[in-house]
Amino acid sequence: MDLDNILDNIYPLPEQSKALLKEKIYEITYPRAHVLFKLNRIAPKVYFIRKGIVRAYASPEGEEEITFWFGKEGDAVLSMKNYVENKKGYETIELLEPCQLYEIQTEDLRALYNTDIHIANWGRTFAEQELIKVEERFISRQCRTALERYKELMNTNPDLLQRVQLAHIASYLGITPVSLSRIRAEFK
Repeated sequence: MDLDNILDNIYPLPEQSKALLKEKIYEITYPRAHVLFKLNRIAPKVYFIRKGIVRAYASPEGEEEITFWFGKEGDAVLSMKNYVENKKGYETIELLEPCQLYEIQTEDLRALYNTDIHIANWGRTFAEQELIKVEERFISRQCRTALERYKELMNTNPDLLQRVQLAHIASYLGITPVSLSRIRAEFK
């Protein structure tokens, strides 16, 4: 997905403001398995996915990784704790495919917020959209069955089922790979 579409999907900017924002954004490429954000580290950057898939996971001490988010083309990738509070994040975010990303330094973004009201409104809308996504994931995880979460994933992101390892999908759904196999068998 191209940068203009990504930025416009968040909040349409006047061309002059968009040009200022784009001056601070760089396109980069990383290989599969590259880690963008590491647990307990500050990474003062925000990424937008041009091409590829990433996952965010937590690793409770002595337990298996728990995948709680996938990002794909058009999505933002950031640690909210880094972005909002400039504190160490609680997640690890790794690339599941080779990725083409757009990158901006958080400090550059904050400086633009202070100098351009349109970019500040874009940033507010960006943060609000990310908050809603987190809230939706939380409610889904807490209030829906694994079967309902799987159906939702099939309806909203069917390509993830083709592009992501089933172990990561099972973790995301909060079930074992065996339980995921049973659910998938029901749909065949």
